[in-house]
Amino acid sequence: MSFPVKIVVVYHSGYGHTAKVAEAVAAGARQVEGASVRLLTADEAPQHWDVLDDADAIIMGGPTYMGSLSAPFKAFMDATSNLQYGEKRWAGKLAAGFTNGASRGGDKQTSLIQLMTFAAQHQMHWVNLGLNYGNNRSTTTEDILNRDAYTLGVASQANMDESGETAPPAGDIRTAEYLGRRVVQVAQELGAGRAALGRQTPAGVGGGSENQDPEGRGLRRELKASVA
Repeated sequence: MSFPVKIVVVYHSGYGHTAKVAEAVAAGARQVEGASVRLLTADEAPQHWDVLDDADAIIMGGPTYMGSLSAPFKAFMDATSNLQYGEKRWAGKLAAGFTNGASRGGDKQTSLIQLMTFAAQHQMHWVNLGLNYGNNRSTTTEDILNRDAYTLGVASQANMDESGETAPPAGDIRTAEYLGRRVVQVAQELGAGRAALGRQTPAGVGGGSENQDPEGRGLRRELKASVA
């Protein structure tokens, strides 16, 4: 039995490597029955807010440049601050992430943390990679899943002297596909669970945290009286 879910993959790619990872994430998601998958670049995304607002899960990614996500992807993040963040339109959705760099480490962890923090600001639920560490024994090879041993998301590695046609290598592409499948499965579990409980995706609440406090505390008395 499949449960229909909508997945959007938003990404920026400078040289084709991150695009290859994004396509692999989308391909993995499409392998799960019931998934509807859409790919959007960070430049395209602001023209398709309706698609993002309607998604059950948003998987985000960009290359790591100088220890953080690329400027074009950060521009997309900043563009959400008006309606999507202000009105909490993505609250209750799932989020996951990926990044790519030329080095094994390359401070890619900071980009994944950046994505996870961004998702938390939107009150989304973060889906981690869900894989054990990979190529860390004498009996394993570079073709293993999660070869560079990250847990928050996919952190692929592409040699800077190779194009997106050949890099990242197969192990990283398979890891990206794994993340895509995992996000769909978690989205289906969450959606089916809500359906069984008779609950909708919770509506986001704008403004300050006092708007979410059932006891209505935290406002100065004179301000509270004027609001009432």
